[in-house]
Amino acid sequence: MHLVLIDPSGTSHELCATEGETLMETAITHDVPGIVGFCGGMCRCGTCHCYVGADWVERIPVADEDELDTLRRVLERRPESRLGCQIRLDASLEGLTVSLPARQPVP
Repeated sequence: MHLVLIDPSGTSHELCATEGETLMETAITHDVPGIVGFCGGMCRCGTCHCYVGADWVERIPVADEDELDTLRRVLERRPESRLGCQIRLDASLEGLTVSLPARQPVP
């Protein structure tokens, strides 16, 4: 499956992802600048904070309480903010577009 990550400089990265991986794992595998994933996907640090494209917000499962709690501590939070470690990729997300914030929190 394919997705697009737009890094903080505005550069688009078209990535080939494996179903079942998280968005964070895919970004790290492809060395996309702007995703750190310091906690390894445990939904604790917020360093995989991203902005889901407007066309995709309703297509991704709603954030649970753990994710919402971590999102309260990220920098530059927006209504479309999510944690990349909590977005599990599957065929329904083919073509997903996500932007990355200019800054990630320091864990």
